[in-house]
Amino acid sequence: MDLGLLIIRVVFGLIMIGHGTQKLFGWFRGPGLHTASGYVASRGFAPAKFWTFTGSASEAVGGVLFLLGFLSPLGSIAIAAAMLTAIIGFHWPKFWAMEGGYEHALIMLTAAVAVGIAGPGGYSLDAAWGTAVPQPVTVVAAVLAALGFLVSVVGAANRRRAAEDQPQKAAA
Repeated sequence: MDLGLLIIRVVFGLIMIGHGTQKLFGWFRGPGLHTASGYVASRGFAPAKFWTFTGSASEAVGGVLFLLGFLSPLGSIAIAAAMLTAIIGFHWPKFWAMEGGYEHALIMLTAAVAVGIAGPGGYSLDAAWGTAVPQPVTVVAAVLAALGFLVSVVGAANRRRAAEDQPQKAAA
């Protein structure tokens, strides 16, 4: 079990770090913060740079914590919030990734939640150092992540809806 969790944490953590740093810094042929913010703005998120930075940092920093098995389950919570936002705010209602859907983000969300529930395993910094995030801190982090998700996605959806209504109002 510990070896299986380590393999998942290393592979998935590295992928999440890369996924976030593509948008933050343009690493790994990514768009960087400025270009990624333009796409985020086009989906109705405002202020776009703030939400782009927050989501990308959640992926990158969450990926580091997840990879190391440190301060669990905070890394899982950060990743889950970013993936929920990706699913609802960017890919919904399409499912398959080849069609721009949420398939990939759902797999990432599932892995983050599963390891968040199971714990990082014996081959982790939490196990080596005896660290544990107190339950109230985990609850507060989860609630803050959920609130951030709701504020960003609901706000974006409302702005997209308002933008879609503008041509109809102008024509009337």
